[in-house]
Order: sequence, then C-alpha cells, then structure tokens
Amino acid sequence: MNSIEILLLNFSETRRRSIKLWSGIPNEYLNWKPDENAFTIIEMIRHVLEGEHLFHKIVENRGNLGNYQSPWNELKYSDLKNELDFSQKYRVEFLNMVNELNESELEDIRIERKEVGQSKKLGDYLNRIAYHESVHTGQLLDYLRTIGIERPQIWD
Repeated sequence: MNSIEILLLNFSETRRRSIKLWSGIPNEYLNWKPDENAFTIIEMIRHVLEGEHLFHKIVENRGNLGNYQSPWNELKYSDLKNELDFSQKYRVEFLNMVNELNESELEDIRIERKEVGQSKKLGDYLNRIAYHESVHTGQLLDYLRTIGIERPQIWD
C-alpha cells in the first residue's frame, strides 16, 4: 500500500466504526447530553460529518477558509439516516480529493492556518482529520457508558 491508500483505508475504517457506534444508539437518546455545555449525541454526529467538510475546504484552500458557509447551516436535526444521507455527497467529494493526491503532495503541500497558529504538511493535516473523528467516537462511547446503555462493539 502507498501513503494515499493507507490514508483512504484509515478514513474508511474510522467512518465504518463511527457508523457502527452511531447506529447502535437508540433514537430516544439522540438529544441526550451529559451537561448543559456539551453537544447532544445528534449534534456530535453532525459535528463530525460537518467537520470533515470544513477540513476538506481548509485543505482545498491550503488553510484559508475565506467566507466559508456550511451546507448544514439550515438543516434541522432529525435522525442518523438524515445526517448520513445529507453528508454522503460531501464524503464522496472529500475521498475523491484524497484519492487524486500524489504522494509527493503529502509532503510538499502545506496547510497554513495563521488564525490558529498552524502550519502543517498535508499528510499530517489529513491524519488529524481522522483523529478528530476518532476523538468524538471515544466521547460518544463515554456518553453511552454514562447513560447506562449497551455500547456497540466497534473493535472488530
């Protein structure tokens, strides 16, 4: 496997496990949150899906978001199926972008986010995208433990 294939596998496996977890959450808990300042479960799911799109735009613009407007801005929260269906085309666009990269670009392209003091190689930045989703998967596992409901086995 080359670096691009490994990145794509990591994105695929991370999302597969996220969906496995999300699918195991009963609908009646989608609006649960551990405290008033936390995301609800459905908000965290959207945050992950929308965040991938935001990161995609950051990569496309090499760090400059400009006047970014999220496609999720007017979308009402409903259920997992709606969230996944809405995000699907953005997911495909993101994965296609990664697939079209060549290995030298992972090293040579820099993502410069001056507003947050970041300067990262593209390969590093792409790995951070998958890590972001993984962190929220862990948070949701903790949510389910706190609620006291069965947690799907994502470590297959």
